[in-house]
Amino acid sequence: MTRQDWNRDPAADTQVVVLMGGLGTRLGLTDRPKAMADINGRPFFDYELMLLKRWGFWRFLFLVGHQADQIEEYYGDGSGQGLEIRYSRDGRTQLGTGGALKKAEAMLDEHFILLYGDSFMDMDYRELVYRSRLEREAGKAGVMAVLKNEGRYDTSNVIFRDGTLFLYDKAERSADMQYIDYGVSMLSKEVLAGIEPGKPCDLSEVLTALSKAGKLAGQEVCKRFYEIGSPASRDEFAAYAKQRFCRANRALFLDRDGVINEFCFHEETEQLDSPFTKEEFRYREDVISTLKAVSDMGYLLFIVTNQPAAAKGKVSLKALYDLNTWMARDLQEKGIRVEASSLCPHHPAGDRRTQAPFLIRRCGCRKPKAGLITDILKIYNIDMEHSWMAGDSYTDVLAGKRAGLKTALLGEYKCDVCHRLEGNRPDRVLKDIRELEGILREDT
Repeated sequence: MTRQDWNRDPAADTQVVVLMGGLGTRLGLTDRPKAMADINGRPFFDYELMLLKRWGFWRFLFLVGHQADQIEEYYGDGSGQGLEIRYSRDGRTQLGTGGALKKAEAMLDEHFILLYGDSFMDMDYRELVYRSRLEREAGKAGVMAVLKNEGRYDTSNVIFRDGTLFLYDKAERSADMQYIDYGVSMLSKEVLAGIEPGKPCDLSEVLTALSKAGKLAGQEVCKRFYEIGSPASRDEFAAYAKQRFCRANRALFLDRDGVINEFCFHEETEQLDSPFTKEEFRYREDVISTLKAVSDMGYLLFIVTNQPAAAKGKVSLKALYDLNTWMARDLQEKGIRVEASSLCPHHPAGDRRTQAPFLIRRCGCRKPKAGLITDILKIYNIDMEHSWMAGDSYTDVLAGKRAGLKTALLGEYKCDVCHRLEGNRPDRVLKDIRELEGILREDT
């Protein structure tokens, strides 16, 4: 099965491997495997699959064991959903996560995403694929997504500082471990070399050895994960899923540079541009108070931003992603929950100086195209009649219009903006973000 869609990111062709062998003993499941637990009338894994499809992934390998027939009967070969799904069975002996992966070795790509079928993990999967490309050049064999946990959701098991993963160890914990394995990694097939075929093995042991050898990188994520290891955690996720997927939520989509933060003067180019480090990042006046007020009104907050600097060779892609993560975490610490901060790192022309030539391409996510917004709409139930896109450029207005949102232009309505809007007038023209709060109150 092959695909060719010039609007789709090539990262979508990455193989996704899913560990689906959970028994569900603590849930009292006897008639179905854990990944098939009923959540609001749907199998649990349907929700995670929705996220993965949002990123365009279509090639799946399910590692199945307990009551595998139910999983295969429900999902089939995936063709009904435009997917390709293959299966690898444990057989009569439970092989553990590492053993199951080793058994499927012949079916694995050289590089693949690995995740658990009994967890819900909402993260930027394209960032994981892109980071993995860069880290492989630095000699890493894998990238593990990690969350600053501080003991909240389970026992922390990762030492991660300043963007570097120093240790992952579930067996021997230490006070330095403030982060936790998120449940998603991108691995190279070479990590299986030390696993004996047909023998039970826990993958965590392999990943611990990788981290100690300095061959495991980390990607920080900011949104919590959900798992269904107990009736309480199952009920917690069911309540979350009902609010997110069943109830229509009002949302505010915001551009970043010039709206959330100030532009930055770069000495080397003698130009105003996006900030590339947290030291250069400055919030615009009244942004924090406005976002808090809008969030208190019940609006979901999304940031959607073009960030082509890495494609143009001005900065590394890692620096762009690190700043994006820092901003999301900083807003979180200021009491503002951002559902997603999505960036488009592509540019159609780019520059020969880029360290990441795979970013030079035409895409469906660069505003004024609507992909950054419409991809989010696939995984949230949004009240389109009362949701807005706000930005300081004609690209924001056009992207919002194309996605079906109301639009607000922040700043002066200049003639060049009028021309580029091609007759698509914004619903409101506002002086600055302070006026946005009042407009949203009128719309509630």
